[in-house]
Amino acid sequence: MSTNPSHLASKIARVRILFMAALALSSALGTITVASAQTVTPPTTPTQITPQAGNTAFLVGHAFGSQGYTCLPDKNTGAPSWTVNNARPEATLFTNLFGQPLEIITHFASINENPKEGIVPPLSGNATWQSSFDSSRVWAATVPGGVVVAGTDPESCPNNGAIPCLLLQSVGNKKGPAGGRLLADTTFVQRLNTNGGAAPTTSCSVGQTQLVPYTADYYFYHQDQ
Repeated sequence: MSTNPSHLASKIARVRILFMAALALSSALGTITVASAQTVTPPTTPTQITPQAGNTAFLVGHAFGSQGYTCLPDKNTGAPSWTVNNARPEATLFTNLFGQPLEIITHFASINENPKEGIVPPLSGNATWQSSFDSSRVWAATVPGGVVVAGTDPESCPNNGAIPCLLLQSVGNKKGPAGGRLLADTTFVQRLNTNGGAAPTTSCSVGQTQLVPYTADYYFYHQDQ
């Protein structure tokens, strides 16, 4: 058996690093479990973006990302324009852990793999949120009329010129591969406090794409037990 002091010290250091990594992961997972059970208080919102009674917010994530736009012919005039209705989100949602941002959810567009009864998933995909910890997912679509123009509600949607604030309803949920359920029971998602992300106003050529940075708060709801 080697008794080389430098070799032993190096081995001890590696063990300590692995231990600290495992401890940090355990703490993060524990924080998310606790967060999902905490009472989250969203700001007061206009009626059209307020979830139905019987649903309670259980988690909030602060998003940093971009809205992706593609220049296509306008359906009425044929002139090239940025397609506001087909913006594709790419964002990472964070919570605060000991004063540091901790990634909890990724947000993107994807095909709905587990649609609810009666839902026909669009080929272009649905807005998707996936837990960074257990890979559970929720797909959601904006409820009819569930839009508030940014800058028109000082408490929940105060920033002029940003993408609108929304109420989205789950159109599909899926547990993680190991049975994780952080987002598997989500019923509604609110997009509030948006900043940036609005479609470009410049002229464009068909096929051109552009990413516009944005931030927002996403509140996740589940049905009351």
